[in-house]
Amino acid sequence: MNQPVQKNTLYVGGLAEEVNESILHSAFIPFGDIKDVKHRSFGFVTFLEKEDAAALMDNMDGAELYGRVLTVNYALPERIKGGEQGWAARPIWADADTWFERQQQEEEMQRIQAENRAAMQAAEELHRKKMAQEREGEKDEEVEGKDDPMARVEAYKRKMNNSEILRE
Repeated sequence: MNQPVQKNTLYVGGLAEEVNESILHSAFIPFGDIKDVKHRSFGFVTFLEKEDAAALMDNMDGAELYGRVLTVNYALPERIKGGEQGWAARPIWADADTWFERQQQEEEMQRIQAENRAAMQAAEELHRKKMAQEREGEKDEEVEGKDDPMARVEAYKRKMNNSEILRE
């Protein structure tokens, strides 16, 4: 069943939680006169002119608003008015379930990011320790030569031989 497309009403998806009707209106008013803005976890923006709606869709689909990438396309009338699949017909708990799922996904993402940061820090710390040990090993080799009397005598002999060669 093909539904007619509302050429002056746009569906806006991918909205950040802090975006409200006022922010949507402010962000989209530069494209033309807005007749109506509806907002849930997504939005509908209705322009007075179809050309303004087309300009908004061309410019804002894939753009970022509050750090989230927007999806902007023409809206279907049933979704606007809240028909069988529309948001108005859904029970109130449907939004709560969606919100809860989103919260769980966000917490999981933050946990994974924290684990990744901790793993990177541990790897960096291990690398720093390894580099410090290598530097200590080089120092130990130098110190061994200084503490060994035979090594000092050998170094002195080489130094003396080099200075005699230079004199000749």
